[in-house]
Amino acid sequence: MRYLTLACDYDGTLARDGRVSSETLTKLEEVKASGRRLLLVTGRELTDLLYVFPQISIFDRVVAENGALMYTPATREEKLLAAPPSQEFVSALVAKGVQPLSVGKVIVATEHPNETIVLETIRDLGLELQVIFNKGSVMILPTGINKATGLTIALRDMGLSPHNAVGVGDAENDHAFLTLCECSIAVEDAVPMLKDTADFVASHGNGQGVAELIDRLLSHDMRDVDARLTRHHILLGEREDGSEVLVSPYRVNILLAGTSGSGKSTVATGFLERLSEAKYQFCIFDPEGDYENFEGVVTNGSAQKEPNIQEILQLLENPEQNLVVNLLGIKLENRPGFFAELLPRIQELRVRTGRPHWMVIDEAHHLMPVSWDPAPSVLPNDLYGMLFITVHPDRIAPAILSTVDLVLAKGEAPEEIIKGVTQELEEALPQVEHIELDTDEILIWFREQKNSTPFRMKAATTRSERKRHRRKYAEGELPPELSFYFRGPDQKLNLRAQNLALFVQLADGVDDDTWMYHLRRGEYSHWMRDVIKDEILASEIAGIEAREDLSAAQSRALVKDAIEQLYIVPSR
Repeated sequence: MRYLTLACDYDGTLARDGRVSSETLTKLEEVKASGRRLLLVTGRELTDLLYVFPQISIFDRVVAENGALMYTPATREEKLLAAPPSQEFVSALVAKGVQPLSVGKVIVATEHPNETIVLETIRDLGLELQVIFNKGSVMILPTGINKATGLTIALRDMGLSPHNAVGVGDAENDHAFLTLCECSIAVEDAVPMLKDTADFVASHGNGQGVAELIDRLLSHDMRDVDARLTRHHILLGEREDGSEVLVSPYRVNILLAGTSGSGKSTVATGFLERLSEAKYQFCIFDPEGDYENFEGVVTNGSAQKEPNIQEILQLLENPEQNLVVNLLGIKLENRPGFFAELLPRIQELRVRTGRPHWMVIDEAHHLMPVSWDPAPSVLPNDLYGMLFITVHPDRIAPAILSTVDLVLAKGEAPEEIIKGVTQELEEALPQVEHIELDTDEILIWFREQKNSTPFRMKAATTRSERKRHRRKYAEGELPPELSFYFRGPDQKLNLRAQNLALFVQLADGVDDDTWMYHLRRGEYSHWMRDVIKDEILASEIAGIEAREDLSAAQSRALVKDAIEQLYIVPSR
């Protein structure tokens, strides 16, 4: 299942006039019976909520006071998620005659049009408080506290990820927590702003709208909304026309194949970086220790120590922890057996928590060779979120190869990789001709799409690539033929800048005539574009070169600033 959690607002969503109907309660019980978890996310104070909603125990967690308090019905434990309001603030509002006025354990609430007095009081007292609107209600909370922050803590407390949550609401203060959820639903009578930004709008209001959502959730896990969730898609690269190539983060398996040294690791690293930025959890099976230094991961296993299955599962219980399983300590012939033992345990975790969202299998032909014939319990029918990396796709078990939705081919003769996949699976070959790829290009084929044609794509750059690029050109040693030379109008100078640091240093020292000579000829932007390979920097400097109103000192300062904004140029 993709969605293991349903997070609901209370007033106007679950409840009409403060009460939840028996029909809606029945639907909530069906969600619980399916193994999913229920969270209530409300602006109400807990005492008030317990009074109007005695069936609150149906929920696993309650986020009350608009994100400022978490309540666990099973244990009746309350946990404040922010500081209580100051008595000085409350007394000031009372003295100014603010009515109605409700003071919770953290929240202070009133109604429109009292927000003007509230804001004046906050300003006069110099407090760090924020005002949140909920239809006619005015809620005052510590800065940074909202339904999203409260939901984040509640999900973490249960070992769950927002990427496995569906959220439903109706008002302005629901926007933050709905944006956090993988799928956001607005009931039919929600405020227009929320309906405009939600992934799906129910055809009914309040409890009936929630019942409609639950029917979709239970019947097909909201699959009919998948196509609308493009805000979560992961960037792979760009087509030749500049349009982005994106892939869904769910219900997709990818094969990344190519010759040794073709750049597979760079493509995989970029994909993992973007998964990490989007907070999708991943687990990498690393047979050669290539991913040990990947940012933000922990490693289990080493060349001297076999990875431990129990430790791996414990680490993956934390939804914010990414993991590398280092296989160097396991003999090559024993790796398929280890993987076959661990995979069903991870699948059990996925059934329970929806995580890890992705598993990356490097050298997949070693872990899942053609001879690999796992039991059905090892290889489930709904295997998803897999990135298989290999030099030899023809040596991967056919049962695995058949699950691939997307093929990324690198290196020489990439079309042969696609031909090999279709031959192994005895499928029709898509129309593909011989293609010669540049080093940063990939041949991509959406296998799951009928009649799709493979096409070339420029791979999105990685953070490490950008860092290497900037370090190389900021401090590196370009050869003489690629260096920039300050020569001046009479060609009397021969000052060589073999990197950007020296360029900036020499720019400070050359006379104005020399500086302006190269500026007016557009030579600075040409060097940035043709040698430094930075189109953004080149365009910015070209704009400076085109300005006739600038003095030598002014243009020099602007060019230096443009360079230093994009590159960390060390002082010399």
